[in-house]
Amino acid sequence: MPEFSLDCRLCPRLARHLDRVRADRPDYHARPVAPFGRDRPRLLVVGLAPGMHGANRTGRPFTGDYAGILLYETLHAFGFANRPVSTAPGDGLKLVDCRITNAVKCLPPQNKPTPAEVARCNQYLAGEIAALPRGATILALGVVAHGAVLMALGIRRSALRFGHGLRHALPRELVLYDSYHCSRYNTQTKRLTADMFRSVVSAIAAHLSRTFP
Repeated sequence: MPEFSLDCRLCPRLARHLDRVRADRPDYHARPVAPFGRDRPRLLVVGLAPGMHGANRTGRPFTGDYAGILLYETLHAFGFANRPVSTAPGDGLKLVDCRITNAVKCLPPQNKPTPAEVARCNQYLAGEIAALPRGATILALGVVAHGAVLMALGIRRSALRFGHGLRHALPRELVLYDSYHCSRYNTQTKRLTADMFRSVVSAIAAHLSRTFP
């Protein structure tokens, strides 16, 4: 598996977009965003892609934007992070046996990567999943992340449907949990409430406590 690189330009449209963003906002990271956390965690959280004023600005997944508020609060509540707030690299936040990544590592225009871009970036996610210990859990935030996880494992999308709160058995005793993405739109429209999200992470914590006593 190829190693992730901040210089990756496999997707021409995304590379050009980041070039423009970096020219307009030289104080932004505006490059591919590296995963954050342990290399071989018990929990791998997979999001969609960096947000314009969040990870694309700070260089760390779900950091400095609205989507990270519920995610980090909940990870902290269940022992997967040492603090509940993520503001910027260097803020003292550490993940505990957890890793956060994205299906697409670069900011896409309108936050919408193309299927070809998801497929091209999938080699990096496949490497992260291959490194997970047997019995680890993956949390997919949204249908694109769900599909990217299946692609990385060579599983047909039709074989395991996405649904909030659903749990799927994967090869090597891995387990996939689905949740709606903790985006501003989903939380403000109540498609995803804090209780709904905590319920999924609570189930993950309980599962991991049984799998890794």
